Amino acid sequence: MAQTQISVDSNPPQDPPCCLDSPPRDLTAESHADRAWAYWKKMGRPRFLVAPMVDNSELPYRLLCRKYGAEAAYTPMLHSRIFTETEKYRKEEFTTCEEDRPLFVQFCAHDPDVLLEAARKVEPYCDYVDINLGCPQRIARRGYYGAFLMDNLPLVKSLVEKLALNLQVPVSCKIRLFPDLEDTLKYARMLEEAGCSLLAVHGRTRDEKDGKKFRADWKAIKAVKDAVKIPVLANGNVRHMDDVKDCLEETGVEGVLSAETLLENPAVFAGFRTAEWVSESEGANIDGKLDQADLVVEYLKLCEKYPVPWRMIRSHVHKLLGDWFRIQPHLREELNKQSILTFEFLYDMVDRLRATGTRIPLYLKDTQSELTAPSCTD
Repeated sequence: MAQTQISVDSNPPQDPPCCLDSPPRDLTAESHADRAWAYWKKMGRPRFLVAPMVDNSELPYRLLCRKYGAEAAYTPMLHSRIFTETEKYRKEEFTTCEEDRPLFVQFCAHDPDVLLEAARKVEPYCDYVDINLGCPQRIARRGYYGAFLMDNLPLVKSLVEKLALNLQVPVSCKIRLFPDLEDTLKYARMLEEAGCSLLAVHGRTRDEKDGKKFRADWKAIKAVKDAVKIPVLANGNVRHMDDVKDCLEETGVEGVLSAETLLENPAVFAGFRTAEWVSESEGANIDGKLDQADLVVEYLKLCEKYPVPWRMIRSHVHKLLGDWFRIQPHLREELNKQSILTFEFLYDMVDRLRATGTRIPLYLKDTQSELTAPSCTD
């Protein structure tokens, strides 16, 4: 793994690999789709992707997920205006390295010129510049971005066109569904016509914020896939690899994004699953000889190598060790009391958790058991 952490204020590479093939400009729809597919194939057609997560898909976590099967990743959502104006924000919120590819850099925006200025700063370091058109949170409503741009499709079209006509890397978009499927299909076609080269579809509407309460609509995602000619990715309902495989089969998409599941289990794409989902697996499961405490240690080592803001580290530790903290709540309280974190404190906390003798393993399918199991005969 490369020792150098790259930021946008570093010297850009002379010949960035992402710029070998420029995106389509003023081409017919058929040519645009052909170029979009050629580029996607050049990227290796990744199927398992780390979704964009505010404060949670930063470089060390992306690298951890890549170690355990993720084949591509999105950065956290970056605010285009702040990114263009503030050097400190750029240096802290976006870093990468040579192994961090393929990479999507995601921006939120409502001003095409500001978005382009931000995108030009990252295009030497990424494979796609992504426009966040799916965030449903109140902060997106206040900032007028994300899913709240669905009410102003001419503006959305202008954002996509601005990047598609001026960048040397393709434009991707991440969207949510309209309540009416036909509106969603018109939306997807409009994005494609505007120059979007890859579409990631979260299978819920803007009002369906609770992923546990509302199941993602894979049928709607399949309809989008069938309606456009560019590559499509799916987001929603992924808890383990059985879900990933089912989603790929049912929707026909090129790849699957995971967010919430990866926060608890960054090894999901390597086939590991938490105890919560073992009962959903057909066949036997075995202790995978890996647990979330092991993953915390790996993550902390990556953070020492590639520094990120402590708020991100704190957030990941809480999510990864949630099951352990329910058994040892006093250690969670100690963590919460730390106004300033140190690696020494966090490593020691993991050692103390392990010293209690408790293990909460991640599980793998017992493939050997499946191979030796008797088959059913008439």
